[in-house]
Amino acid sequence: MKWIDRLNRAVEYLEEHLEAPELREAAKIACCSPYHFQRMFTLLAGVPLSEYIRRRRMSRAAADLQSGEKIVDTALKYGYSSPTAFNRAFQAVHGLPPSAAKTPGAALKSYPPLRFAITVQGVEEMEYRIETRGPFRVLGVSAPLKKDMEENFKLVPELWGRAAVDGTIPRLAALMDGEPKGLLGVCDGVDSSKYYIAAASSAPAGEGLEEYTVPAFTWAVFPGKGDSAAAVQALERRVVTEWLPTSGYEYAEGPDVEVYLDPGCTKFEVWIPVVKAKG
Repeated sequence: MKWIDRLNRAVEYLEEHLEAPELREAAKIACCSPYHFQRMFTLLAGVPLSEYIRRRRMSRAAADLQSGEKIVDTALKYGYSSPTAFNRAFQAVHGLPPSAAKTPGAALKSYPPLRFAITVQGVEEMEYRIETRGPFRVLGVSAPLKKDMEENFKLVPELWGRAAVDGTIPRLAALMDGEPKGLLGVCDGVDSSKYYIAAASSAPAGEGLEEYTVPAFTWAVFPGKGDSAAAVQALERRVVTEWLPTSGYEYAEGPDVEVYLDPGCTKFEVWIPVVKAKG
């Protein structure tokens, strides 16, 4: 489980540079792209990386204020250009304004530094298969991924909502002539930093559609059921916390693929790119 050790070293880096952390540097320590680092962190921690950093900063800020530091200095120290923005962030975490933190007996919240430790319980079985596939071409519509994972959690459902309303989904279904069969959600956080709603197809890219080639990979494929993004995310979290630690594989640097197998998108597969674990 060396990948867990790498994630913990990345978290240690964030803690040491909490005033101005570089996400790209943290991801480099974790040996993955910034997108995959944020995604892995969110799945394991149950909270987006941006929110974790915000909580840690406000925990430190409360201690700084109680030690006598001025509010304006503390705000600048943690990257807030105005006391108003700092006040809003501080109150969201602690439930009271920074000025009240200086009052003796003020009730504040402290969020300690996080450290990952995987406990494999194996309560429920997990069905999966390993597939090695060459590159495959897809056609679809896309939206650029944001740096903040919280924004992406909103962006992707909105893209699906538009595709359902404007006729994109039946249009893609009609173009589907390749493998894997089904409507695809392709999340490329490595090369183009886009999320695609697509179908495997050899057809020319028509108006309003773009093409993307999913690279060759070995994939761990997990079937699931549910009609919401939460169902997909729940399965992905189980993959990372229950299957991956003892699988002999590690997360590879590639796109994630969701395959929706029925018109109502209630039966799906999660495709995770993997490589054999080193050492």
